[in-house]
Amino acid sequence: MAKPKRKPKRRAAGGLTKWFSEDWRDISTKDKSGKHPKCGRKSTKGSKRGYPKCVPAGKAQSMSSSQKKQAVARKRRTNPGSGGKRPTYART
Repeated sequence: MAKPKRKPKRRAAGGLTKWFSEDWRDISTKDKSGKHPKCGRKSTKGSKRGYPKCVPAGKAQSMSSSQKKQAVARKRRTNPGSGGKRPTYART
């Protein structure tokens, strides 16, 4: 008697796969064109940019300017220049 064929498992659409595929933006600054730059920075040494607050582009678009300012303030309060290796989480 032959074994029945198993259906291949499908990966969930959410989770870490979704997180990596999203376009993350730094809402704490704007570039010359007025858009939020991509999240991340080369080095903290010599960088004029403050501690970034990164959110997916869709979330950044749906937030008002006052909501963005409040979120950036919350993020910077949680990490006042500690220089730690681990990132801190602040509610968006």
